[in-house]
Amino acid sequence: MTVTVNRAEALARLDVLVGEWTLEARFPADRATPPPPTEGGPDVRSRFEWALDRQFLLQHTEIPIPGAPDSLTIISTDLESGAYTQHYYDSRGVVRLYAMTLTDRVWTLTRESPDFTPLVFRQRFTGTFSEDARTIEGAWEKCQDGDTWERDFTLIYHKVS
Repeated sequence: MTVTVNRAEALARLDVLVGEWTLEARFPADRATPPPPTEGGPDVRSRFEWALDRQFLLQHTEIPIPGAPDSLTIISTDLESGAYTQHYYDSRGVVRLYAMTLTDRVWTLTRESPDFTPLVFRQRFTGTFSEDARTIEGAWEKCQDGDTWERDFTLIYHKVS
């Protein structure tokens, strides 16, 4: 059963993301060489803003840490169903396509099939908004064997404006 959502309603739900956020990343201790944790300082930022008459939501992320890519994402909604898609581009030249949901204070991104790049591993992000919608606590996970999901890293957004 497919649930049809009004496109305008789907776009309006994205307003919770609009603004400037600092980022905090934490990596599992069992990684072979875990990067240092990043503090949600002024240099690690992500900004969400509307483009093209509020038809697309852009996300610009700047991470001034060697080896961590800056990125640009474009979030769109399907004209009929209101389903979200996130188009991801980064400073390494990586291009990916994620299915996205945003419901009941939970934001998810999933990539489970090849798109612009081969699918070496499946990925998913799940983030939960705080009651005041000013913090998103989430984690990226990956699955390399088709069955077992493992935490890649924790990612926490803190809204500053």
